[in-house]
This record gives sequence, C-alpha cells and structure tokens, in this order.
Amino acid sequence: MLLVPLVSWAAPAHVPEGYLLKGSIRQCWQRLGWRPDIVVGDLGYINQQTKKEIRQSWQVAVVTKMKADMNIIEPFDAWDQMSCSQGQPLHWLGYEESQALHWFGVAPGDGLCQSCWQASSCPREFSYPPEHHETLLGLLPLNTVVARRLLGQARSWVEPCQAYEKNLLGLKHVFLNSLRLTWTVVLLADAVGLLRALALLSTPKPSSPLQALLPCQLSWQWENEAEAGGD
Repeated sequence: MLLVPLVSWAAPAHVPEGYLLKGSIRQCWQRLGWRPDIVVGDLGYINQQTKKEIRQSWQVAVVTKMKADMNIIEPFDAWDQMSCSQGQPLHWLGYEESQALHWFGVAPGDGLCQSCWQASSCPREFSYPPEHHETLLGLLPLNTVVARRLLGQARSWVEPCQAYEKNLLGLKHVFLNSLRLTWTVVLLADAVGLLRALALLSTPKPSSPLQALLPCQLSWQWENEAEAGGD
C-alpha cells in the first residue's frame, strides 16, 4: 500500500482524530478541487452528526463499523444484513440521488416471497433515506459488498501501514511537547513520504512481483569463444 499525505495536522494529543476529518475534506476540496468519494474510518472517532455534515456538504460516504453502544434498527437484522418485515433478506439496488433515497429489493430467484401472505400487495422494493441511520446507511450501506470488503480488507491495512511509517521514520520513539517543533517534524516526515512515493512511481515495475527472488542462470557466448579459438 502506497501512502501519500494529502492533508496533515499537528494537534495536541487529547484532540480526537475524528475532529480533523471534516477539515481535511474541506482542505482537499478548496486546495485541490478534489475530494474522496469514500472515506473508511475508525468506528470510535467519527460520530453520526459528522458523517451527516460530510455527506450533505461534499457527498462523501464515511464508512465505519458499528460502535459497541449502538443499537441495530429496522430494517437491519445485523450491521451487514437487512430484511423486510416478514424476514425476507434484501440487497441494495442503488442510490437515487434526486430523491436522496436508497432502494433495496429481493434478489432474483429467491423463493421466500412465493409463500408470503402479503406477496400480492408487496412492492418487493423498499426505500430508506441516508439519515435513517448514518452508520448503517449513509451514502454506502453496510450490507453492500463494497462496504464489507472495505471494512474487512482495506481498513485492516491502515494501522499496520501507519505503524510501518512511524518505525521507518523513527517517529515512534519521539515525544514532542511543542506544537511548533511538531509541525516542523510533520513537514519533514511528509516530504520523506512524498519523495519515496515519487521514487516508487518513477521506478519501472518488474514483470513479475517475485522477479527479484527468481534464480538467475549464467549464459555462455559459445560463438564468440569458438571464433577466438579459431584465430
């Protein structure tokens, strides 16, 4: 995973990281004219009001797991499972931006609806606004394949990569009690990260990811040696 710093903050240790997310997205939009479509965050740092403000201001989906003190609300049965009132599992059909509604429906070929007593009057499609629950729904519902993969695969790489960066730059063993000095160290660390990323992007990629580990065999120039012996 290649880490490139876009926005850096130097703040006291007691300032939660979730407080810096909204300002980071604002800086990306103002300075770069760009913002990420999806932010995968730690569940303990970002509250639902912050997610709502980011969604409404920049149309950015903030995806996090459920906190331990959060309650599952209908129509969700679990943080990644949704069903209708009769227990039929539902899957995400898409987000209708004009009406700000998520649509969920029954998967093709599912047989539970055939024996349901409400089948004749059921639309088999249901809509919910993002503000119904900013964590379970938001702009990217947690019961989607994309959200599950982001939380289960991409998010698990963030902490090891950050720890690797700290060890590589020696920041893990440094304690700074001055914000001015901390800001200088932050700029230097960002410069190192950017230069390393530029070097990695400029280096030609090997044809095989294991090319450096492959055995090498010497080749003999038989024709040249035969000509030298003939002379």
